[in-house]
Amino acid sequence: MNKRLALAITFFIILKSATVFGQDVQFSQFYSAPLYLNPAFTGATQLTRVGTNYRNQWPALQANFVTLSAYVDHFIDDKNSGIGFLIQTDKAGLAGLRSTSFTGTYSYQLPISQTFTLRAGANAGYYLRDINFSNLTFGDQYVNGVLTNPTNEQFDAGALKNFFNMGTGVLLYSNDVWLGVAVDHLNQPNQSLIGEEDKLPMKISVHGGYKFQFTPGVTGQGMYTRPQERSLTPTFQYKQQGRFTQIDLGMYLTFEPIVFGLWYRGVPYKRVNEITNNESVVVLLGFTKRAKDSMFKVGYSYDITISKLGSSSGGAHEFSLSYAWFTGDPRKPPKNVRLIPCPDI
Repeated sequence: MNKRLALAITFFIILKSATVFGQDVQFSQFYSAPLYLNPAFTGATQLTRVGTNYRNQWPALQANFVTLSAYVDHFIDDKNSGIGFLIQTDKAGLAGLRSTSFTGTYSYQLPISQTFTLRAGANAGYYLRDINFSNLTFGDQYVNGVLTNPTNEQFDAGALKNFFNMGTGVLLYSNDVWLGVAVDHLNQPNQSLIGEEDKLPMKISVHGGYKFQFTPGVTGQGMYTRPQERSLTPTFQYKQQGRFTQIDLGMYLTFEPIVFGLWYRGVPYKRVNEITNNESVVVLLGFTKRAKDSMFKVGYSYDITISKLGSSSGGAHEFSLSYAWFTGDPRKPPKNVRLIPCPDI
């Protein structure tokens, strides 16, 4: 079969499936996309923070997925509240199926004991989704494998859909352990681009971990010394959206300023056509730079495809970058409050 025809048919099948079982964007460095993962993370650094994420999945295929996001959040000290804003765009496949969202987030922080703190958050966003069907080719356009005919398929050259979205989330944490639950698409908006009723399923994410603290290192000299983190942090995330489920299991090794990460993605207990549902192994390298009133972090990860799609897909490349700093009155430093112990690379 003509390669271009095969790619077009494959993408069309994916498109039709997506209108019924729509899935959201995913990040391998999910804690580096905090406002997207759970609105309760808004303002979690107790500082002002800006960040960006970039992901290119299956770059060796024409039907790859490219995602770019940028966010800002700020902690309002005297209100125990965080506010934030997230912009994200995702483009997939030959026809440029594109989703762009603008989301505001809010969280409230409540110490509930000497050991645990609770954060609750919510978000509200506006989504734009569009596609250009004129970039696709169909079987009736080919004669003996040669593209010659116009198609009889009837689509608008461009299709546009917009809708509002709402979500919520909570985080419970101590100095060493955390557990979060987030639910997105609470209103289940209609996402169809072809005039049908196609509700976007709610997405549920459960995420958590535990940080094993080791003897810290030391940087600086004299009275300007500062401890450097040494820790091992096993983490997990479970996601469900419609009929789709996914598990991320792994750990971070922090030897500040360097962070290493390794984890597995798949659903090992679920078999599809007698084949174990494995997706990828993810490796991460990160760098952190801390100062008295600021913090800089950058990370790169690569998804090694272990599904039947194989290494020919090109895996997935992902970058994250964030910078946080204290913007208040230097005579009134931020409160000495408990920080969430999870990695954010």
